[in-house]
Amino acid sequence: MMTDFDTIWRLQDEIRTVVDAFGCGVWDIRYNTKRQAIELELLNNLDEEAVSDLCSQFPVPCDYDGIGLMGSKFVFYL
Repeated sequence: MMTDFDTIWRLQDEIRTVVDAFGCGVWDIRYNTKRQAIELELLNNLDEEAVSDLCSQFPVPCDYDGIGLMGSKFVFYL
């Protein structure tokens, strides 16, 4: 299976733009080849309502993935 990194990088940019517009900061964003997903971790923890609001803003479907080292984590399956 060939990975389309151009699409992944474009989606990462779009995700980062949404996070910035929402007023959060990105701690880490990366592509996980084993999960075949983009993983995002914010600089802070969001409450349940904010998680729901943020998830609805992304250009691709996402799942809340819990709390990471710095903040809320999300996963975007491709």
